[in-house]
Amino acid sequence: VVSTQSTGYNAGKRGKRQVLLRPSSKVIIKFLTVMMNHGYIEEFELVDDHRAGMIVVHLNGRLNKCGVISSRFDVCIGDIEKWTTNLLPSRQFGYLVLTTSSGIMDHDEARRKHTGGKVLGFFY
Repeated sequence: VVSTQSTGYNAGKRGKRQVLLRPSSKVIIKFLTVMMNHGYIEEFELVDDHRAGMIVVHLNGRLNKCGVISSRFDVCIGDIEKWTTNLLPSRQFGYLVLTTSSGIMDHDEARRKHTGGKVLGFFY
């Protein structure tokens, strides 16, 4: 997850319109789906190469920074606000991605569903 996020971030900084991420995994696909739902990437395509798989991500230039929290810390509902202030530049800007028992989602959806989980990463 770390290498794919840094690859996407570096390609966006260089002004690339698309980037190839490999290997693919279910977690990376869900992370990219959350980013796509919020409009930070346009779309992504899965390419089956009969190995680990590849993902082609089409960037739109809106992504300023994305990162992964390498040790997945537990976050209860009351601590979500603390994590957002530590990782995101402002309250209205950016998203934390959490893995919960209800699936991988952003911090706003986790707050609405009243569930905690583990921090996967962030993007803004």
